[in-house]
Amino acid sequence: MNTTLRLLAVLLAGLPAAAAMAADTTAVDRNVKQQERIEQGLQSGSLNTREAARLEKQQSKIEQMEAHASRDGQVSSKEAARIKQAQNAESELIRSEKHDAQRGNPNSVSSQRMQADVSRDINQQTRIRNGLADGSLTTHEAGRMERQQASGDRKLARAGSDGYVGAGEQRRVVSTDNRQSRHIWRQRHDAQHN
Repeated sequence: MNTTLRLLAVLLAGLPAAAAMAADTTAVDRNVKQQERIEQGLQSGSLNTREAARLEKQQSKIEQMEAHASRDGQVSSKEAARIKQAQNAESELIRSEKHDAQRGNPNSVSSQRMQADVSRDINQQTRIRNGLADGSLTTHEAGRMERQQASGDRKLARAGSDGYVGAGEQRRVVSTDNRQSRHIWRQRHDAQHN
């Protein structure tokens, strides 16, 4: 009986951490899906570079919210609700931008650069999500990475804000993404685990 009670106590003690990790994994999973919708809009021409840049700016704000919420290693239900509300608003904005009269040229150099950068964001968000899911990243580590992702998204948003992503602008974004990629790898392979 005593062993059963101790086991139950250990399991119950882990519930808040598990709930925080599940909320964080869900938020990052949603980021991946929204980035995929932006990429698909660029590829189909239903989004132009300027529209995608505005959407990236909003994604950056959501990632900042996630980073702020997880800085203490836990995401409260109130913080998770605010993040979900912001993601719902972003989802509606993506839908609206994809279905308006503006069109982009998916084959233009600028759109191709934006597509490559958004694709890289998807990859890195997926790696963060997988790290949370397999326990190789703590919620706190994921929060730091979301802050870095937000920084990269802001650079991408600034690069495309005039409707054109130049080669120099893309190099700066890629440089930031390369640093972030190395950081994700290091954090997933360090001794800290959830």
